[in-house]
Amino acid sequence: MEKVNAKDFLGNEVHVQIDRALGTKHPKHGFMYMLNYGFIPNTVSGDGEELDAYLVGVFEPVENFEGEVIAVIHRTNDDDDKLVVAPKGVNYSDDAIKALTEFQEKFFESIIIRN
Repeated sequence: MEKVNAKDFLGNEVHVQIDRALGTKHPKHGFMYMLNYGFIPNTVSGDGEELDAYLVGVFEPVENFEGEVIAVIHRTNDDDDKLVVAPKGVNYSDDAIKALTEFQEKFFESIIIRN
C-alpha cells in the first residue's frame, strides 16, 4: 500500500478506529492518554503504520468515530504526522490543540498545519 500524505485529509471526514481510549495508559511508555487516539484504517503513513489521529471534542472513551480533520500535527523531527479529528462543526485553536496533545507531543518537535 502506498504512503498517504496527511495534509490530503485536511477538511475531510474520516473514520477513526480508536486503539488507545481516553484515560488508558501507553503500553510501553506508561503515560496517560488525555484524548482518544487511534488510526485511519487502510492507510500507511511515514512510519509504515496506519495514519494516526487524535480525537478532540469527545470527552468519553469511544471505539470508533466519524469526524472532520481540522488540522495536522507535522512532526519536524519524526516521520509520523498526526491528524487532529473533531466532531463536524467543532474547531480548536492551535494553542488548544497543542495543550490537548502535549501529553504525547512534548517528546517531539512539531508544527500545526491547516487548510
